Amino acid sequence: MEPLKIALLGGGTVGSAFYRLVQERQEDLAALGFAPRFLGVLVRERGKPRPLPEELLRTEPFDLLEADVVVEALGGVEVPLGLVLPALKAGIPLITANKALLAEAWEGLRPFAEEGLIYHEASVMAGTPALSFLETLRGSELVELHGILNGTTLYILQEMEKGRIYGEALAEAQRLGYAEADPTLDVAGIDAAHKLTLLARLLVDPGFPFAQVETRGIQGLTPKALKEAGARGERVRLLASLYGEEGRWRARVAPVRLPQEHPLARAQGNALWVRSVPLGEVLVAGPGAGGGATASGLFADLLRFLSGAPGHLPASGKKAPPSEGTPFPEVE
Repeated sequence: MEPLKIALLGGGTVGSAFYRLVQERQEDLAALGFAPRFLGVLVRERGKPRPLPEELLRTEPFDLLEADVVVEALGGVEVPLGLVLPALKAGIPLITANKALLAEAWEGLRPFAEEGLIYHEASVMAGTPALSFLETLRGSELVELHGILNGTTLYILQEMEKGRIYGEALAEAQRLGYAEADPTLDVAGIDAAHKLTLLARLLVDPGFPFAQVETRGIQGLTPKALKEAGARGERVRLLASLYGEEGRWRARVAPVRLPQEHPLARAQGNALWVRSVPLGEVLVAGPGAGGGATASGLFADLLRFLSGAPGHLPASGKKAPPSEGTPFPEVE
């Protein structure tokens, strides 16, 4: 049995769930010939209660160069970037759920992604296979892509459809733990824009810049706007969209009006809808957040790495189609 040395960065909800999943799936790893061993778990506070062995906790960075694989679940950009770059330069693969890191620090990470060293299925829609889905989609030509990629805003909009004002719906989302104390990343559309950037790089343009995603959040929406949309047979959703316009790829995150019969209007969770040629229309839907769901995506990438498959390789570059996409109208 070959030892598998794992360095885990982050011992919060996702990191703890990943550690637990590795313990539960020991037999699956053994069937591949590997016995996992955690070198340590980097955490911000040692005293915080968490379901991890005390002897594994580290509050100071430890030597990642001893690892066979680094699993990053810290969040943020600068801190994890400084930690993982030396390991990547040494040829040690990275498994991450950190969409902000990948979206905003791409210039430094892209060479390693192109070498197949970065696995990030869990960075978009958690363990729902969004990236694997798009890799298969490379057999067709993309016409348009639209997704509900943020569960917090979906919950808020669903509550506003019941008559709640934005502030009340947000407060309830925070009470239930769906929204952070500072919900800006979610409600301003930044989280969805991070994810859309990664999808664009995977599918059409390996250098697609995060700054090129046009982003508008849901903060200004009113129950009246949602009620008027309902009277027209529509639903309002924060949609992340990628489509061709005037010979270039356009990426947009905005609250839009969807026909009620559209699959995305009926979705109760995160969902990604794509139209391509010759495949046609395809929908993938499932949980887009949560410790267990995200850990399942991280573990799937661990199995992918152990099978010898490369990480998620960026697109080779695709010319935008004529303006035949059908972007949905924004809510005024």
